[in-house]
Amino acid sequence: MIQIAKYVNMICILVVLMISTPVIAQENEERPDYTSPIPQYEFPTTLDEQEEALKTNPLMQRFAESREKLSSDPYRPIYHFVNPEGRLNDPNGLSFWNGNWHLFYQAYPPEDPRQHWGHAISKDLVHWRDLPLAIYPNPERAVYSGSTLVEEDRVIAMYHGTEVGNMVAVSDDPLLLNWEKITGEAVIPISDPSGFQLPYVVYDPNIWKKDGVYYSISGGRANKGPDGKPVAEGYLFRSEDLENWQYMHSFVENDHFTQIGDDYACPYFWPIGDNGKYIMPFYSHMSGGQYILGEYDKQRNKFIATDHGKFNHGPSTPSGVHAPSATPDGNGGVITIFNMNSGFPTEGWDQIMTLPQRLTLSESEELRIEPAGDIESLRYNHQQVDPIILPANEEIVLESINGNAMEIMVEIDPKEAQMVELNVLRSPEKEEFTKISIYPNNGLTDGRTYWQDNQWNHTRKSQITLETAYSSTNSQARPRAPETAQLELEDGETIKLRVFIDKSVVEVFANEKQYVAARVYPSREESVGVSLRSQGGDGRLISFDAWQMKNTWNASLEEWQKKAIWR
Repeated sequence: MIQIAKYVNMICILVVLMISTPVIAQENEERPDYTSPIPQYEFPTTLDEQEEALKTNPLMQRFAESREKLSSDPYRPIYHFVNPEGRLNDPNGLSFWNGNWHLFYQAYPPEDPRQHWGHAISKDLVHWRDLPLAIYPNPERAVYSGSTLVEEDRVIAMYHGTEVGNMVAVSDDPLLLNWEKITGEAVIPISDPSGFQLPYVVYDPNIWKKDGVYYSISGGRANKGPDGKPVAEGYLFRSEDLENWQYMHSFVENDHFTQIGDDYACPYFWPIGDNGKYIMPFYSHMSGGQYILGEYDKQRNKFIATDHGKFNHGPSTPSGVHAPSATPDGNGGVITIFNMNSGFPTEGWDQIMTLPQRLTLSESEELRIEPAGDIESLRYNHQQVDPIILPANEEIVLESINGNAMEIMVEIDPKEAQMVELNVLRSPEKEEFTKISIYPNNGLTDGRTYWQDNQWNHTRKSQITLETAYSSTNSQARPRAPETAQLELEDGETIKLRVFIDKSVVEVFANEKQYVAARVYPSREESVGVSLRSQGGDGRLISFDAWQMKNTWNASLEEWQKKAIWR
């Protein structure tokens, strides 16, 4: 028994050493040379000199030519961000630095379709400006997703480098054009050089700072669910110098919200509101964009989950919301942006970004979501519809309202209606249409309270649905199952929708409480109409405003520089 106890002790000591000792950057073993063939430019370090260098930069000229060439594609949005060339994937490192919002993203240059970090900046989160590629592969095979941390004198990017591990790069110039990789190697290797199995997964890191120490979570999942099934898991690391990282433990606690099979890819961990709450938007490869709300136990370095929600309500492919990037807005909110998958083959490009969104908390600490940035600056040709009764079971076509690059704001009192419907991108004979439906008091209940006199709250939430099954008659356009989400409306609360239509995307913000979105591909030029319907009983249209939306890529550099900073 004594001998067995000795072996048990030795095993315990080895496990502790594995978990508590610093992660050592892997040695530069023999591996392929992953240097990108795309030219990488060294830029000056003052703003005026950088602007001058950008005027003649070959990549900038190439991007401009590509944008011009692709602008004729009928499905290419005009006021959502789309990269200038090639494929697009996850947004990365959204941040605010030196008077600009910076958006990085996974770009696939046509002559080397491995992920590089693309780069764009904006003054108002609406008008974007291309910049050269920011981070190139090598030693990593491809530059995958990650986040940024803005310090007083520099910006730190932490991202996953495929085949090597999590990388750190820094930049401090005005436009973040020049990046230097710390150590030139993975600071958290994907494997242990000694051959031990690591107690964590290395993937999609997020970085923040607390009490002078850097912390990072690495997204993943672990077989810790019922009967060993996989569940989401976030692995916490810390470092004092960005080079040497120490693994701590699993970060998220009490996550009873996500599903078996979910993972925490692309996690972003930021404070939200004024009462000590934190939010972690993330992406599940199984079930799409989500978030966890909770408390940050800074003594134990744990994130205690208290609430949860989704940004898409079905699979992310085809045509759905994908991965987030997020950053604090400086006023208690968090700005997020997502990429959206395609559902139709387009030549030379595919995915797009959603509109940026501002996440805040209500007084009751429920998530509020609204469009972010100076969207109002895009509006023109304002049209209104007078208040009217929406008679039961009759579709009202708004003959004067049409377009495929629009914003619509509508308020409806459902009254006795069982369902209220707004159709957009509608053809005259309704061969094609995209349907937005609200089902008042027809969703989930709060359930049964057995320990309080067997009470049962029969009050039902409402539901909102975005349906794309009839959006296109083209056999190559892939519809998705209806996006259906719960929408909590108080007694007497009217339905308030902000709907953004941009060629091949429809985004809906409902009462600042819920968000649904999908890609759509109408095949008929006349599929630009709008209609309303009240089903099962009369409803009442309180207000209806519509605007056509400007093309954000038509502004000159001088006009772009004059844009007010939205923050």
